[in-house]
Amino acid sequence: MELWIPITIAAAFLQNLRSAAQKHLKSVMGTTGATFVRFGFGVPFALAFLAALHWLLDYPLPALNARFLGWAVLGGVCQITATFLLIHLFSFRNFAVGTAYSRTEPAQAALFGLAFLGEAPSPGVLVAIAISVLGVMLISVAHVAVGLRSMVTSTFSRTALVGLASGTIFGVSAVSYRAASLSLGGPNFAMQAAVTLAFVITFQTLIMLAWMAWKDRSEILRVARAWKLSLFTGFVGATASFGWFAAMTLRQAAAVKALAQIEMLFTFAATIFFFKERINRLEVAGCALIVGGILVLLAVR
Repeated sequence: MELWIPITIAAAFLQNLRSAAQKHLKSVMGTTGATFVRFGFGVPFALAFLAALHWLLDYPLPALNARFLGWAVLGGVCQITATFLLIHLFSFRNFAVGTAYSRTEPAQAALFGLAFLGEAPSPGVLVAIAISVLGVMLISVAHVAVGLRSMVTSTFSRTALVGLASGTIFGVSAVSYRAASLSLGGPNFAMQAAVTLAFVITFQTLIMLAWMAWKDRSEILRVARAWKLSLFTGFVGATASFGWFAAMTLRQAAAVKALAQIEMLFTFAATIFFFKERINRLEVAGCALIVGGILVLLAVR
């Protein structure tokens, strides 16, 4: 098994934990604070990963260059922007449609990978992406009265456009992170991923701190009061991000993001076995398509 596969699966599992923790944090702070936690409380762990690789494993620090800085800043800004757009969808009555379209990120990452890096995914990878994206879209609309016809007719609605914009910007972010990591040129994928993570998450933390200091200083106090859960969120979030960056250094961003849809299966496992909730036929069909897409991806990798 290629190394990027277990790394991606582990990152998806950790991201699921981070999302659950952020959902709880939203009950004690605002959206901005809950978003900041994944960055701000992740910085110490990102720096610890980097220090461990450098001091314990004796990996040399790669020299930063203008190409790295450009791609890393672009990826960091795009990730924050896409996250805010995704959260903004909750203000719409029919946000499920927009959320479904935002999940087209793997397909859009494939397009941007081709446009920016000249990386053409194989036909098999494109088929795998299409299957998994369809599965996630089915799950996203499983609990609302949305059919195939309404999905098509609502493509140009405001909600759908916000969702598409979120998926587009997430796709740009993923490709930017891969480009930044690859631009370091060594000494190995782990160190490249650690340096990229440390730079990006520090940059994002500074941006969000400045934003909160300008817009809502009381949010900083709410974040500080919830430091215990925030610290856990930062740890799993930083570890997941390290996994994403490492996997995308080893493999095309589109393929990594397609396999990352397995996170939905972890979510449903928790829904069924821990929360004892039922899932409907559309959700079952969506899960089956995600599994099918992953199997195709692994078969053609």
